[in-house]
Amino acid sequence: MMRLNMVPGTCLAAAVFVCIAAGAGYAQGVEFSGVLDSTVTLGAGAGAGFFYGVEEYANLRMTAKLREGVAFYGALNLTALAGSPAAAAAPAFTAGENYAAALELERLSFRLNGEYLDFDGGLMRIAFGYGQVFGSSDFLNPKNPLIPDARPRAVLGGTLSAYPADSLKLRLFGAAPKNPLSPDGAGGLLGIAGDRHGDRLSLQALYAFESPREDSPRGIHRLGLSLKADLSVGLVADLLYTRNPQAAFGPAGLSADAGFDYSFLDGDFYVLAEYLYNGAASSTSARGGNPGFSGEHFLYAALRYRVNDYTGLTLACLSCLGDGSLAPILTGEHELAQGFTLSLSAQAPLDRAVFSGGSGGELGPERTGSPFRFTAKARLRF
Repeated sequence: MMRLNMVPGTCLAAAVFVCIAAGAGYAQGVEFSGVLDSTVTLGAGAGAGFFYGVEEYANLRMTAKLREGVAFYGALNLTALAGSPAAAAAPAFTAGENYAAALELERLSFRLNGEYLDFDGGLMRIAFGYGQVFGSSDFLNPKNPLIPDARPRAVLGGTLSAYPADSLKLRLFGAAPKNPLSPDGAGGLLGIAGDRHGDRLSLQALYAFESPREDSPRGIHRLGLSLKADLSVGLVADLLYTRNPQAAFGPAGLSADAGFDYSFLDGDFYVLAEYLYNGAASSTSARGGNPGFSGEHFLYAALRYRVNDYTGLTLACLSCLGDGSLAPILTGEHELAQGFTLSLSAQAPLDRAVFSGGSGGELGPERTGSPFRFTAKARLRF
């Protein structure tokens, strides 16, 4: 019999979620939605041979309006895997006879809405910046352009939002440390962010302080700025400077991205490009084993062609400019029915080693583990 890999808190939350779902037919103001992804992956391994993967993933979301100005939010991830995804996920997933499975609590929060103040607390998404591809300011959940549809992770924390003017929003925020077993709160976050929205220009500034821990006894300071301009061409700039007083001051702490997007020929074509400077100690760096990038300079570009109202083709490419490695991705999407989409994608990482036998690059097949990968996904939204 399959057992889901859950910590006791997750088990309790899942039980509460299911109980609320069972009574949804009798409750007022309860809304359910979700996504079901059925994915098959085929590819060539970095060595000899091939690999396959099968994944069934569901994200179940619930919103309950308890009374005027009070709301509850919850979400669960249910996953069943076989093949290479199951091998990569072990031991986080519990393996059975035919598949490996897990249940994850993704969101569990509440909101209090007032006339001039809002408060959100719990396990929730705390997002920053306007960057579409790299998201330098979004340090709590760095983006990966190679996995554009990944669900943003949540953090356990809270935000207090104030609206002193129609176009101005101020936020005080806090989050628990990355290490949930830290008994003294080392690594906890406190900060403030402000957004100003105009007719064509939006600006966000933020400051966050991370409390001292073993590798940063004087704490860590983060200062961010993000700009978005809605002109005939959409422009965006996003940067975050991470300052550890124990380290030397310099560009290593800077993550900065800038780019544009543009639609033309009656919206049938859409182009997007964004550049990233990735300092070694920045929010987008892979330093210390964190998800991110190792090189300094990256460029992402994508071109989408709308065949008709139901079908689209996208050619995208992420490039590490320092070593010349590329990760091109070709994707086709077709809406079979309302809320039901089929997508096919092919990815073939390239670097100097592929063509000349030189050293491999960060985005090349040796580092990514596969010279070719084909993915078919059916997505059902409900």
